[in-house]
Amino acid sequence: MLLIAGLGNPGATYAKTRHNIGFMAVDEIARRWNFGPFRSRFASFTSEGSIATPDGAVRALILKPQTFYNESGRAVGEALKFFKIEPENLVVFYDEIDLAPGRFRMKAGGGAAGNNGVRSITSHVGPYFRRARLGTGHPGQKELVHGHVLSEFHKADQKWVEPLIAAVAEALPILAAGEDEKYQTEVMRLAPAEKTDPRKATRDAT
Repeated sequence: MLLIAGLGNPGATYAKTRHNIGFMAVDEIARRWNFGPFRSRFASFTSEGSIATPDGAVRALILKPQTFYNESGRAVGEALKFFKIEPENLVVFYDEIDLAPGRFRMKAGGGAAGNNGVRSITSHVGPYFRRARLGTGHPGQKELVHGHVLSEFHKADQKWVEPLIAAVAEALPILAAGEDEKYQTEVMRLAPAEKTDPRKATRDAT
């Protein structure tokens, strides 16, 4: 079984913010692959379904922690323990300020790089999970990061947000098959975005 977690903050206030692009991604995955309705469990909203791959269907659980972003690990840890899922079968979709807007990178293991949601998950399940990093750009100064991630996407951002979200859902069978590098390549083929300095790209977009 694959556990697909999206990071974000609960409630309408945060729904359209950069920090919630992980929620946006898993919502689109659930829609694209006809997952079941979301229900409340593991301090999260969860949805179950399956993903067709060349080797057969892969069962998957989508998880949207409702614990607030910085405490995501508690919900993820509960779900992993309940289903006896190994961390290598956990994929976490989240915003990455150190990637230019629209860029996408897969990474397995490693540190939190200042992301408190990732740090929380690591504290509960260890670092050896798969990270699906959705580039949202950097505001340029450390003291502006908090406001940046909790601000809503600009209308101009939709030209890359919508294609990126669609691409991560469309290419999902590759991820479900365990081919993370190929998944990254396919997402960027479906939703190409220029590789630029994440700080410069974000300033230019404002």
